[in-house]
This record gives sequence, C-alpha cells and structure tokens, in this order.
Amino acid sequence: MAKPEYYYGVHAVESLLELEPERVLTLFVLKGRDDQRLKKVLTLAQPFGISIQQASRDRLEKLAGLPFHQGVVAAVRPYPALNEQDLEQLVAQTSDVLLLALDQVTDPHNLGACIRTAAAMGVQAVIVPRDRSASLTPTARKVAAGGAEKVKFIQVTNLGKTLAALKEQQVKVVGTLLDEQALPIQQCDLTGNLVIVMGAEDTGIRPINQAQCDEKVYIPMSGDLQSLNVSVATGMALYEACRQRLN
Repeated sequence: MAKPEYYYGVHAVESLLELEPERVLTLFVLKGRDDQRLKKVLTLAQPFGISIQQASRDRLEKLAGLPFHQGVVAAVRPYPALNEQDLEQLVAQTSDVLLLALDQVTDPHNLGACIRTAAAMGVQAVIVPRDRSASLTPTARKVAAGGAEKVKFIQVTNLGKTLAALKEQQVKVVGTLLDEQALPIQQCDLTGNLVIVMGAEDTGIRPINQAQCDEKVYIPMSGDLQSLNVSVATGMALYEACRQRLN
C-alpha cells in the first residue's frame, strides 16, 4: 500500500470529509481540544467509521511537517499521480476546457493559492512540470482550502511539449508576460478551449514555453508596478477568462 498523505488544518480536513471521506484513513486530533470547529470535523467523520486518535501537539507537528496544523491532521489514501495521458483524455472529453499551467512556481503557498483560485473559477486542471515546481504538499493543500479536491493536479515531464500537444487538440495557449507583442488581457479572446500559462514572478515563463504561446497578454497596472505575486496575477487572469466565457 502506498504511503499515506497528510492533510492538516480545519478547512482542508472538512473539505476532504465532505467531498472524499472514503480516502481518509485516520484522523489525529489535538488531545484536550474540544470546540465547535473540531466537533464539526468529528461529526463529518462519524458516519464513515474513520479511526480517531488523540495526539500531542508535537505528534501533530511531526505529521503535518509544520506547527500550523490547527489541531487536526488526516492521514489520507493518496491519489494516483496524473500525467500527460490523463490530460489528453480530459481535454478530449471536455468541451470549452479551461486549464491553468504554472511554469517554475516553486513556493507551495503560491501553488496552493493558485489551485484555490482555479477551483473557484471553474478550471478543470492545473498543470505543472515535475521538476523545478512545487508539488501538492500538505502545505499547498492547506492553502488551497479544499480546492485540491475539486481540480485535477497534473504533473508533466516537459511543459513545452505538453503545451504543443494541447495545441494539437485545438486548445489555445495564452501566456502572461511583459512583452512588446503582448496585449492587455481584456483585449484577448479567452473563450473556447484554453490554457493560461503563468510564470513565477521572478523568472516569468521560460523562453522555450513562451514559444508555444498562441498569444501573449499582460495585466494592465497603474503606477510603476511591473509584476504581481503569481497567485494574485493568476486570480486576475482567470477572472477575466471567466468574465468573457460567461458573456
């Protein structure tokens, strides 16, 4: 059996119990904690016969890997890893697919925030390269606040080749970057099959992946600001895509 994954934080564990309780193996809760938020977690777990274990603060910190566990950690049966073949199948089966690709986003907090926004904006999958990218760690899951259970997370060997393959499936590739050829994002058609590519705020989208973009866009800003945190920029780009797609 594969090693369990660990989810921590009240919101993340609640979302898991509401959406996929069959994956939860054990709940570890802080010994002596007895408040309404924890009672809700235990109530959600009760119908499924999930093992509940009282644990010390130190034990929870070791399981979560961080001290910010909010007194609850879930040991969870892991998902099978999704790859390029799963992405190809998803696109083939989905009309007007909306995807988010993240290039070299290495901070798990930023990854989690991007996934949370993607879930809110109706994105079907978040695509990242296996190397030089954050993975779906417990921290990323906590920041995603339940979004990781609503959006497919797909790791690919080569992001450039994946973008090229998406184009062959008639998916438009739009990259966000500061470039002389870039359009203000609101002037770009973001309807239909679409993948929005976001780069890390310090390095941006790598040139090899820029070359795969059908169009390049930027987010207009006032003053001297040149860039935003990648999770903030992702939210703005996805909101514009959703605004156009709902009109």
